[in-house]
Amino acid sequence: MAGLKSGNIEEFEQFSQFTSLKELNSHIERWLTFHKQDFSKGELVGLKRLVRFSAKIPGVCNAKIGTVLKAIHEEYNHNGISRSTFKRMIQKAKELGILTVYETERKNGSQSSNLYIINRFPSNELPKEEILNHPKETNNLSKTEKDQKIKERKEEASELDHTYVSDRVPQPFVQLVKCFFPEAKTIEEYWRTVNLAASSYEGDLDIHHIQNVAIQSFKQLIRKLKFSRNVKNPFAYFYGIAENKFCVLFHQLLKDKYDLNDTKIEFRLGLDKKTL
Repeated sequence: MAGLKSGNIEEFEQFSQFTSLKELNSHIERWLTFHKQDFSKGELVGLKRLVRFSAKIPGVCNAKIGTVLKAIHEEYNHNGISRSTFKRMIQKAKELGILTVYETERKNGSQSSNLYIINRFPSNELPKEEILNHPKETNNLSKTEKDQKIKERKEEASELDHTYVSDRVPQPFVQLVKCFFPEAKTIEEYWRTVNLAASSYEGDLDIHHIQNVAIQSFKQLIRKLKFSRNVKNPFAYFYGIAENKFCVLFHQLLKDKYDLNDTKIEFRLGLDKKTL
């Protein structure tokens, strides 16, 4: 967007895609569920601080990079991140669709601070299937050290079986998922993905609704995995299935509710006519 003039953050309110800070945080959590592994530890620090700078107008920030870095340095006792790390984070976030960045200019035409727009996580559609990357290692580790760390992570992830799954996860869901993914950590991650998909309808769905959708969605995922090799990110695909099913269920519950109310009204009107 060429020619965007710099100004106070209130002047960019129209760029916000969120109605509240709670909604912004919910979408950031969804983004990180699928893309946290794409960022280094330092880059995540930068991204989370940028989100905090986007609180006044949810999802919109025009702070200078130096201002953001200064805040990070103060929070971490002068052990913050470099400007290059922050810029690398911005580039990755842009490529993943998390951020949209606009250049702004002063009245005299000189370049001012960028305008950062946090985008909503795609909903009501299956997320793009993408390669599930392993967490990135720092460049100063030797190949032997990297291999050892990867081995340790794999061993740690497979230490606990389904009998160690948290009590918060319904047993019918555990019993289904364990047939394909027996590790407790994986089962809990699938259940967490279900709750993320259901979060937009919080208060309108009970645990039985969520459990039924979770089971149906997981069966659909397994069918897709068995008949196709195109699913590169099962968690993202599973989220898309569940989100769609929750949307359909929510609208069906609304329809049933109002149809029932209409029936009661009609029945009452019929009684009143008979008494007249």
